[in-house]
Parts: sequence; structure tokens; C-alpha cells
Amino acid sequence: MQDFIAYLIKNLVDQPDAVQVQLVEGQQGTVVEVRVSSDDVAKVVGKQGRTIKSLRTIAMTVGARFGRRVRLELVS
Repeated sequence: MQDFIAYLIKNLVDQPDAVQVQLVEGQQGTVVEVRVSSDDVAKVVGKQGRTIKSLRTIAMTVGARFGRRVRLELVS
């Protein structure tokens, strides 16, 4: 799942080498922390947050296939 999320985000941004995706396991599920360069934050968030909302939906759907709760967070 980590590679899939990284692949999606790297195709959205101008600096794909700066993308870092980390999975953090917790009691209530998995948190996917995404770090991008400060110039690319707006591209990942999108207009009115539509892009990040879509990425979160994809992450939750993939997590559901593995029986896990998944939350995607954009970390500065």
C-alpha cells in the first residue's frame, strides 16, 4: 500500500524525489504520513481539498481490502 500511495503522489507533484510516505501502525488502524516539498503541498491538497480527499478515499478503500482502517495525513 505504501508503494501505491507513493506512486500516486509522485505523479501529482513537480518534485517526486522529495515525496516520503511512511506507515504508522496504531491500535485503531494505520496512519499513512505523506511528506512533500513545500512547493508541492498545494498540488496535493488541490482546489477546495478535492485531491487530498480523493487520495484519502483511495487509501481507505485499499485498507478495507486488507481489513484495516487507514487514515492518510499530509505532514509538513
